[in-house]
Amino acid sequence: MTTALRVALAGLGTVGGGVIRVLETNRELIARRAGRPIEIVAVSARDRTKDRGVDVSGYEWVDDTTALARCDADVVVELVGGADGPALALARATLAGGKGFVTANKAMLAHHGIELAEMAEAARVPLKFEAAVAGGIPVIKGLREGVAANAVARVYGILNGTCNFILTKMEQEGRDFAEVLAEAQALGFAESDPSFDIDGVDAAHKLSILSSIAFGTRPAFGDVAIGGIRNVTAADVAEAQALGYRVRLVGMAHADANGLFQRVHAHLVPHDHPLAHVTGSTNAVVAEGNFVGRLLFQGAGAGDGPTASAVVADLIDIARGEFGPPYAMPVASLAEIAPAAAGAQRGRAYLRFAVADRIGVLAEIAAAMRDAGVSIESLIQRAVPVEGTALVVIVTHEAPGSHIEAALERLRGSQSLAGEPLWMHILD
Repeated sequence: MTTALRVALAGLGTVGGGVIRVLETNRELIARRAGRPIEIVAVSARDRTKDRGVDVSGYEWVDDTTALARCDADVVVELVGGADGPALALARATLAGGKGFVTANKAMLAHHGIELAEMAEAARVPLKFEAAVAGGIPVIKGLREGVAANAVARVYGILNGTCNFILTKMEQEGRDFAEVLAEAQALGFAESDPSFDIDGVDAAHKLSILSSIAFGTRPAFGDVAIGGIRNVTAADVAEAQALGYRVRLVGMAHADANGLFQRVHAHLVPHDHPLAHVTGSTNAVVAEGNFVGRLLFQGAGAGDGPTASAVVADLIDIARGEFGPPYAMPVASLAEIAPAAAGAQRGRAYLRFAVADRIGVLAEIAAAMRDAGVSIESLIQRAVPVEGTALVVIVTHEAPGSHIEAALERLRGSQSLAGEPLWMHILD
């Protein structure tokens, strides 16, 4: 019999248990597709006694996660998480020891991806991370292989299922952010501390990985302009609907002569755009190639089954001997591009103000827009339940982001404002 691919598995949480189930359930099919069996030989997790719904008694148990790099395996799968700590120590030890490495750890890749890619290239071993972005959607493989003949003009999408679940619920049920977040936490869609998700950091980690593969650049997480959905209200979602849009947290990146632009921010997405119809915890990524045109990758962005499926797909590639540079080209060929100034990016904007309901407020806001060089396309004022206040919504014509920032700065500290304005970009 052909020699099996021996796998050591670090982390037996939701995804780790899913990997075991996928390998057991589809054992014969996977062996036929891989050309050889794939077998787990060792595992490591924090609690040996915990019931995980899968039988791990047949595997060697290793208490020290980093020691998995020294066990009798060909590949180590890391599902521990965290940008540093045990996960990074395991990655370094595995690659230094000449073993393949598979991970779903987007934070570690966003911060240390180049170092790990250089180690993998030097050792001539695989480093694969399909599960790190968009769960079970094969978007990394699609960009790295399927779009390899194209110059990619832009890559963007819905990269965080928690935010999309919350925004969809707000849209469908007219409920406010805090209430829907609490429900998402109760259902397990959001962590007890949801900051990484709702403040856009998780999506930014993923966007930096996609940008590197799409544009042939070094990952630059530190250059991503990051915003979240914490301040989006039910009124904003309703106004967007009335204007012909849906609110989505969108990660957006493009590279041109001005540099590499990367941004995660709440957007108004037109009803006729594919991303407007991505609901619940689903993820979707759009890539625009110069010959292939616009491609849409859509599917389950998280969960044990989809993420485990992506991990096992990487293992099948390794079993076949099919792997190349982690970022689609050798690290030496990756360009180091300066970040493009966010303020130079032109676009239309949705601006929401909670204001004192008195004479002169609209004139003050309009003057700030005029003085900053921002043209107003439409202005809506609505009464709100809080006595003495009103809601003002402005949709601008296309303008540089720096002009909109200047307009908001002119209004900062104004006695006319009852709270911080909200700025959402409009996806055109």
